[in-house]
Amino acid sequence: MRRRDRKRTVIKRVTVGLLGISLLPLTPVAVSQAAENGKKTPDKIVLRVANWEEYIDEGGWDEAIELEDENHSVILGENSIVEDFEQWYWATYGVQVEVEYSTYGNNEDLYNQLTLGNTMDLICPSEYMFMKLISEDRLQPLSENFFDTGEENNYYIRGVSGYIKNIFDENTIEGQPWSKFAAGYMWGTTGIVYNPQVISEEEASHWKLLKDPKYKGQVTIKDNVRDSYFAALGILNEEELLQDKLVKSAQRQQMMAKIMNRTDDQTVEAAEDTLKEIKKNAYSFESDSGKSDMVTGKVLANYQWSGDAVYTMDQADVDDYTLCYAVPEECTNIWFDGWVMLKDGIKGDPEKQQAAEAFINFISRPDNVVRNMDYIGYTSVIAGGDSDLIFSYADWCYGTEEEEGTVEYPVGFFFSGDNSDQDYIITADAQQTNRQLYAQYPPQDVLERTVVMQYFDRENNDKINQMWVNVRCFDLTSLTFADWGKIIFVAVAVIVGIVIFHRRDDVFRKRR
Repeated sequence: MRRRDRKRTVIKRVTVGLLGISLLPLTPVAVSQAAENGKKTPDKIVLRVANWEEYIDEGGWDEAIELEDENHSVILGENSIVEDFEQWYWATYGVQVEVEYSTYGNNEDLYNQLTLGNTMDLICPSEYMFMKLISEDRLQPLSENFFDTGEENNYYIRGVSGYIKNIFDENTIEGQPWSKFAAGYMWGTTGIVYNPQVISEEEASHWKLLKDPKYKGQVTIKDNVRDSYFAALGILNEEELLQDKLVKSAQRQQMMAKIMNRTDDQTVEAAEDTLKEIKKNAYSFESDSGKSDMVTGKVLANYQWSGDAVYTMDQADVDDYTLCYAVPEECTNIWFDGWVMLKDGIKGDPEKQQAAEAFINFISRPDNVVRNMDYIGYTSVIAGGDSDLIFSYADWCYGTEEEEGTVEYPVGFFFSGDNSDQDYIITADAQQTNRQLYAQYPPQDVLERTVVMQYFDRENNDKINQMWVNVRCFDLTSLTFADWGKIIFVAVAVIVGIVIFHRRDDVFRKRR
């Protein structure tokens, strides 16, 4: 994941004033208030933050983004977000904070680190992992102050998209809403990146493409159990998911969620068989190589997260090689990465918790949201609140002034909660209806077929993991009698050969 190669205005040096960022005076209110209350402020707070690799702006830009928002903002990342946060925290609260920033490759790596005793304060797992951590009572709830919309520096709660906020409020684990513990970071869908010169949009719009023998050795699937299990259920339940009764139901998403979160023995066994079919048909199971395989033309279709789909299409565009993105008509998994605090790290320390929550707020400030989105290529959960900066960035990425071959693309669902809101329509190239804009801000019909894949309890998790082992490893139960006959024949031949080899001297001696 890297900052996308887009046309920018080259600026060698940009002052803070140009960035449109107003830093508070270096004699913060927090210090004077603490003094008045007779409280001693800490000399330095060490905040241990762990995040995905290449998942935050690292600075070093030599080009700026000029936007046409109400402030005509110019965005430039000179320092890393982490360095800028440390400076901002001192300027705002009068306390020095040192961020010990580390990364991990996937959710399981993170969980293993926690299991081995690594202490962290603030982490950014995917939704199923923070659901798991909630169920294990390992997370520190966000403070009441974090949700105070009257607090100027609470950029998260003041700017999070209402669409995202509703999902975090309504989804629960152990009877507790996600939003009690987690603040969103990035979000998206899962779907298929495909070569439109060979694969039609209709073919790419169904999960069964992954096992279509027509494309044997030319598709890839995710090398993790949850995403692959979801795709298998999409194939198995295609007919049920596309029934008119379900599609037209006011309870469509709830009905889809029940179907796509089934873990009964019969479903798991059927999913295993389906994934074995896909395994025989696919070029590979992959976690990251699918992007380059698509760009180089090694494969024709890649099961992908929307953020990496955008990156893949961007990279292909550099070589004038057009790729597209489709979200299966059956349903799609809506995913989230979110910031959560660990009890073992915070240890009830209010100063450390304030620093952790301030970090979330700082990266939720609109200018920093733009920096991170531009660097990563993913879509932030932040709409911007009163600021139009993030919408202006989306328009900068995908808007066009051409009069022909364009479409009016609504994104109001995300920015204002109303998809008919004329203030949030992007005039885009018509091709964007199945490319980057479609991947970053999906249209209404896609949103209506999104479901959250829930966290599996221990029993179901063990069952599904065993299924995955059976799929990914050699399965003896799949051998036929003919296969066993061949194995036995070869084994006997090898044994006879070994015996003859070791007794060759006796044989030759008898001949003499």
